[in-house]
Amino acid sequence: MHIKKPTVVKAAGNKPKIIEEFIGRINTGTDQISIAHMTSPAGWEEPPQTPDFVEYTYVIRGIVHVKISHETITVGPNEIFVSRKGQTVQYSTPEEGGAEYIAVCTPAFSQELAGREE
Repeated sequence: MHIKKPTVVKAAGNKPKIIEEFIGRINTGTDQISIAHMTSPAGWEEPPQTPDFVEYTYVIRGIVHVKISHETITVGPNEIFVSRKGQTVQYSTPEEGGAEYIAVCTPAFSQELAGREE
């Protein structure tokens, strides 16, 4: 399979964020894994979620903050954060310049599996 372009997916959060899904339920009809390129602005924050998937976040540029329990982990360029299935997490990019990163989810991301809080 040769994937020439992603599908842009609507993002959750307080500011516009670009999600380009290359592999996943929307772009390729794949439910085993999703791979998406994220471009997130400074000050972006999404609601907490308790997903039914494992998420691997690889930061290319900028800083991604990941809040778990009462701790915030700062993930920088060329670093990866792995969230476990059933772990409550909240992602944000509060730093100047935002962030660019790759998210890989197994099974593939879906709104139903995300477990987002309102």
